[in-house]
Amino acid sequence: MTASVAPFTSTEPDAGAAPLTVLFSFLSRADPATNASEPDPNLSIETWGDYWRKVHGPRFLHPDEADDRTTISRLLRYDQIHRVASGPTSLNPPPYRPPLDADGRLFETIVGHVEPYRRPQWDGVAYLNFGGLDDLGAVLGAERVRRKILPEDQAIFRDLGPVLARQFIIMPNAAGDDSIVLIKTHIRRDDLDRETFQRRWLHDHAELVVGQADTQRLVKRYVQLHNIGPITEGLPFFHPVASRIDGVTLMAFASMKDVESFLLSDGHAAIDEAERSIAIADASEYWTGLTFTVIDQLAPERASRTS
Repeated sequence: MTASVAPFTSTEPDAGAAPLTVLFSFLSRADPATNASEPDPNLSIETWGDYWRKVHGPRFLHPDEADDRTTISRLLRYDQIHRVASGPTSLNPPPYRPPLDADGRLFETIVGHVEPYRRPQWDGVAYLNFGGLDDLGAVLGAERVRRKILPEDQAIFRDLGPVLARQFIIMPNAAGDDSIVLIKTHIRRDDLDRETFQRRWLHDHAELVVGQADTQRLVKRYVQLHNIGPITEGLPFFHPVASRIDGVTLMAFASMKDVESFLLSDGHAAIDEAERSIAIADASEYWTGLTFTVIDQLAPERASRTS
């Protein structure tokens, strides 16, 4: 049975937690030919995921010097979200159907009858939560990180697209058992500026989302990330793709079955239709990931203030 989560409905000015500053870095693994950890293409994705969680994560948090502990403590939460190839994506959404011939029967062989695999742009996300920009700067600007971690990133990741964001937790999950995550990017309509899009998304659209019975039945956590990063090349955290993203939706589920059920639901259809009033549907992308929480100083989670 999937637990339902009540939406945050308080109208008190000081209700809820202050929105955190998040660095949500989309990333793709290095190509096998240049992957320092595994050149075999048959093992590349497995080795990369294994290394990222079991080696890179602990290295990022290891204190070399005594004062490193104080700096690292300013990182409030660090999740790695690894994309699951067999999970739902906007490029191949459910329901899934077998290839059939003109008479509606199975082919004798699948050879030559299977649609080419359509791969999402990113393989995962590094999801870092901070109290503010000063904390982010202290953690990522530390000599230990600049000298030993960032060069490693260049070796194991082909591309990193950082989204500097303000995080609004609309539906918190105090239990923290939200390892299956649906990630969806949003690019605003041409007739809206970023501020207008984010305001309508946070208030009108979020109310519609949490008001769906299917959301209450299946979604364990609902978060909006509002891009506050640069749109001008040359500034810190600018990325030609990620900087175009105006917002990111995170929805957590108890199981992959619940993700698929939600995407097939009437509630999701209503949400998808409503998004078209503020975002370019064809410019959005969603995919499903598995969350590995490396550090969490925020539990139990609280809803964010939205005013």
